[in-house]
Order: sequence, then C-alpha cells, then structure tokens
Amino acid sequence: MTRYAKRFPDANGYFGSYGGAFLPPELEPHFAEIAAAYERLSVAADFQAELRHIRKHFQGRPTPVSYARRLTEACGGAAIYLKREDLNHSGAHKLNHCMAEALLAKHMGKTKLIAETGAGQHGVALATAAAYFGMACEIHMGEVDIAKEHPNVVRMKLLGAEVVPVSFGAKTLKEAVDSAFVSYLKQADHAIYAIGSVVGPHPFPKMVRDFQTIVGEEARAQFLELVGQLPDVVAACVGGGSNAMGIFMGFVDDEGVELHGVEPLGEGPQPGRHAATMQFGTEGTIHGFKCLLLQDEKGEPSAVHSVASGLDYPGVGPEHCALKASGRAIYATADDREALKAFYALSRLEGIIPALESSHAVAYAMRIAPALRGKTILVNLSGRGDKDIDYVTETFGFGDA
Repeated sequence: MTRYAKRFPDANGYFGSYGGAFLPPELEPHFAEIAAAYERLSVAADFQAELRHIRKHFQGRPTPVSYARRLTEACGGAAIYLKREDLNHSGAHKLNHCMAEALLAKHMGKTKLIAETGAGQHGVALATAAAYFGMACEIHMGEVDIAKEHPNVVRMKLLGAEVVPVSFGAKTLKEAVDSAFVSYLKQADHAIYAIGSVVGPHPFPKMVRDFQTIVGEEARAQFLELVGQLPDVVAACVGGGSNAMGIFMGFVDDEGVELHGVEPLGEGPQPGRHAATMQFGTEGTIHGFKCLLLQDEKGEPSAVHSVASGLDYPGVGPEHCALKASGRAIYATADDREALKAFYALSRLEGIIPALESSHAVAYAMRIAPALRGKTILVNLSGRGDKDIDYVTETFGFGDA
C-alpha cells in the first residue's frame, strides 16, 4: 500500500472535502454491510490469494507496457509508452474491479450482480464475472448507448446478463445509474450493486480504486525495467475515473512523475456539449457522493456529451477532485475531433484499435509530446475499440480524409 493510500480516504469515505455517503435510510444498512465486508476481506489471506489466482490464470495479468515507436516518430518529441489494459480479458481495465466485486459478493453470500454501464465495458466485465462465479447479472444501459455500443450489448447477452434499457432523461450513463440504484433497492437482500467506477457512496470510490491499483503497480515496475527510470508524465482518460486512479496509484508517491487526467471536451465548451467536469464543474452531490459536478442553474446535473459513451457522466470520482485541489494531478481535455484522430492514428501506426475513451488520453499525449523532447509519457490504454468500430466507421468513416 502506498503512503498516499494509507491516508485517503478517511473513515467516513472522504478525500479531503469530497466523497462521503449520502444515502436514503433504506440503503444505509446495505452499503454499511458492503463496507464492513470489504474491510474484513481486503486483508484476508484467502480472499487475496483467490484474487491473485483469478488475475493470473483468468484475466491474463500482468498486461504489458509497450513502446509506441511509430506514434512517437509521427508526433516527434517525447517517447510515448502504453500500458496495455486493452489486453486484459474482456478488453478493458473494468474486469480488474468486476472480478473482485463478484468475489466479494460470493464471500458475502450474494447471488446477483447489478450495475450500470455506459460504453458497455463495465457491463461486459461484470457479465463475465457473473458467468465465472455462477451468479445472475442485471445491467442497466441507456437506450442511446445501446444503439452506439451494440457489439457490447450482444456480448453481455451472450454471457448471460439481462440488459435493461433505460428510456428516461438523456438515456445515457447518468440515467442508467439512477435505474440501477432503484432496482438494487428492491433486491439488496440477495444482490450487490457493483458500481463501475471510482464514484458513488463510500466504500465504492476506495474499493474500486484499490481493485484497480494493480494497473499502477504493474506499470511502475514494468516501466522501470523497460526504460530504467520512471515516466515523466502518466496520462489517462477520466470520466468517473477508475482507469486513471488505477494507474495513478502506482506513481502518486513519486513527486517527479506528473499525473495528467484527460476529460472529454466533446463538441466544445458550451454547456451540454461536453462532459469536462473538472474544468467546468462546481461542488455538488450526485448518486450519493460529493464531487465536482456539471450543474444547471437549478442545481440539477447538466446534460453532457462525448463521442465516448464511457466518459458521458456529469460527475467525477471524489478522489480526482481531491487530487486536483491538492495540485498533485492536473486535468486537461481532448475533444471529439482529437479523440477520433487519435483513434485512427493508433490503429494505423501501431496496429492497436483503441477504445474511444482511451483515445482521449492518446490524443492528449499526441498533443503534448512535441514540446517534451527527451521526456517520456506513459498512457493508460484502458480498453480496445472493438465495441466502437461499427459506430465510428458508420458515422465518421475510416479516417481517410
């Protein structure tokens, strides 16, 4: 455990002034049960041994760190490296916490996993975990995202999950979370709500972060072995922020390593056209926790947009808010156009089709690399783009223009 992780969050789930648990009374005992189980099992030798076995023999960990030679040459300047979470089983970093959440549910005697999904990667990962452990699985997904991410909808159903279309509001990730919470409340005696990012009420921001820390632990050791020193910059996309927290945790105690989160600027800075919470958000509460939040004049969560469904969220993990407030991490943006350019570039130059979410971090690395000659950038390539190829090619073509 890092020095930083021992300090945050506090006993009430706060990272500085962000986090906590704001729950209706009927949900409080269920989240307290999850918190108590996690605190007990996270230090239990049998739980940790089973999780290590799963990561090695089922997920295929560790995932490698790769030097993106042709991308580096095309950009000029800094050497760009990729932490290849796209090679984790099921295609993204999401399985890291989904297998652990399902293992937790098993030890708690639960028989069903319930969750939301945006891009579908969390849904696929949780359906994978449910199949592995022989559990039922219920995934809530906005109708807009169902249309955009059809391949992942098919995968979830093939894996045995029930996919619940969400047809109210903007029909995207926020509404999927709302719907999943309502369903969980009715089934909490035999189910667990497996939140898909470092968001939600305590203990989920801490729990998901801890389960994702394997990414940063691996990446730090691998980069030292490959390059002989630590990276100058570590970059990752941020929606809720689980993949970013996972890789940041490997370097947060290394003051010489800059931590850069990359949010979706979407179609521009106008309200409703982006999901850049760290840039434009103000303090608020959503889905049971306090964070920076994109809000309208009435204090309601704003409409958001990103070409990447997994980044389409008006809030952000409380730990990211605290890291920004402390100055330990900085947060920038990439817009839809830049993300698509990076999607095509990595495909053509490296033979790696990235997820649109991850493409935001790649785009940012491509932008800053020319000014960082002699430096190194490590990008968390949080997922692969199989899920996006139909949507991208049918909507934007093959990047030939």
